[in-house]
Formats: sequence, C-alpha cells, structure tokens
Amino acid sequence: MSDKSASSKNVWATLAAAIGGFAIFLLILYIAYLPQKPATLSQGSKTPAERTATLSDLRAKDKSATTTYGWIDQSKGVVRLPTDRAVELTIRELNAKK
Repeated sequence: MSDKSASSKNVWATLAAAIGGFAIFLLILYIAYLPQKPATLSQGSKTPAERTATLSDLRAKDKSATTTYGWIDQSKGVVRLPTDRAVELTIRELNAKK
C-alpha cells in the first residue's frame, strides 16, 4: 500500500513541478516580450515633411562623405577618401604584398 501512496505523491509532485516550470516560463516570456505601447506624438514632434527633409539632408551628407576628399584630423594627417579610391588603394596594397 505504501508503494501506491508513494507513487501517487510522486505523480502529484511531478505534475506540480511541471505546472510551476510552465508558469515560470510564461512569466519570463511575458516580461521579456511585453509589448511596448508606442509613444504618442507630442507637440514637439516633427511632421512627415520635416522628417523627409531631415532624411534628405542626412543622405546628402552621407553621399558627400563617401564621394569627396576631406580632412578628418589635419594635425595628425588623417584624410577622408572617396570609397572607390580607398578600394583601389587597398587592392593595390594587398597585391603588392603577394
């Protein structure tokens, strides 16, 4: 009779552990992936036209930085090269090492 009683206790303990583990998993999942509410637009936010203009300015600066020469730090002699020229110089340097 004690075998049946011990077996019954083991089943209940296993069931409780499984339910507890599942509950902990769901809690961690809920906390980790808790949906964040999007921030509401405040009075200081930009309009779509202003954001488009800002993006256009940023893209123009990026294009200028990748296609023109310029100084990064003139005192140290560090310059900015156009991407195409930098690739050519790198390939030439690597071929010279062969």
